Formats: sequence, structure tokens, C-alpha cells
Amino acid sequence: MRIRKAVAFTGPSNSGKTTLIEKIARELIPKNRVAIVKNDPKDKAVFDVEGKDSWKFFQTGAEVVVTSPTRTTYFSHRHKEIEEIIRMIDDFDFLLVEGLKTLPLPRIAIFRSEIDESYFPYSEAIAIDESVDPSQYKIPQSIDLLNLNDTRQILEWIENHAKAV
Repeated sequence: MRIRKAVAFTGPSNSGKTTLIEKIARELIPKNRVAIVKNDPKDKAVFDVEGKDSWKFFQTGAEVVVTSPTRTTYFSHRHKEIEEIIRMIDDFDFLLVEGLKTLPLPRIAIFRSEIDESYFPYSEAIAIDESVDPSQYKIPQSIDLLNLNDTRQILEWIENHAKAV
């Protein structure tokens, strides 16, 4: 039985979470199956086009699946807990989660310019670039310090710390 691993990324808006997750996914994908879950706490994401069939179906209140030769898209009106999402996706080696700060997964907090210390209780590592001087902060010894621009270092941390799910 293969081991599926999960890790989460958190940080303030525009800190580079999406960019880092993209880099990590691109590095992992040639040899692994990767799934990504993104939290949208303000419900701002738009996934369908008004007037199209799938949009019309979703407006009925139904659960909608659109399938094609190259992808399958699932539109749901129901909130799903991470365990349910893992069961739905099922076929992955690495699950990368953006957001969901209190989810019990090993977490890398990402910062540029300044560190928000309120993330420390939810983080096992922080990734920063040269715009941050870590000596200006009281970073707990239990939190690993990573170079945001060193994808290999971050991948190594993920390999060693991601949680089996």
C-alpha cells in the first residue's frame, strides 16, 4: 500500500502561497500524483460561466459533475471536510493544501516583507525570502526556517514532515 502524504501552506494574502504550491507541484508531478486543495474563505472564486449548461444545472441546487476526455469537474453546494475531500480525490501521492489554518497538517507559513507571529501556533516551518530579517522576530525553536526561493529545500522538508493521510 502506498503512503499518501499531505502538507499545508498558509500565510497572509499575496505572500506567495499559490506561487510556491505551483513550484512544488511542478517538481513533484513528473514522479508523483499530486492533488491540491485551496480554501476560499471569502467565497470569491468563480468556476463556471453564467448561461452555460453546467452553470444552469448548478443553479438548480443539484450536485453537478462535468466530464470530458481531459478532465472531470465537480460542483457542490455542500461544504466538505478535508477527510471527505481526501476520499473523493483518493488517487494521489501528495496533497498540497492552501489555507485552512487550523487543519491538523504539517504547515509551512509563507511571509514576505514581515512575519505575522500569529501564525506560529499553526506552523511547523516558515518560508521567507530576503525581504525578511528573521533576527527581528522571536521564532520558536520548534519552527524550521526555510528559504522561500529554495524549492529543493522546501521539497526536502515536505518529504521529511508531510503527514501520512
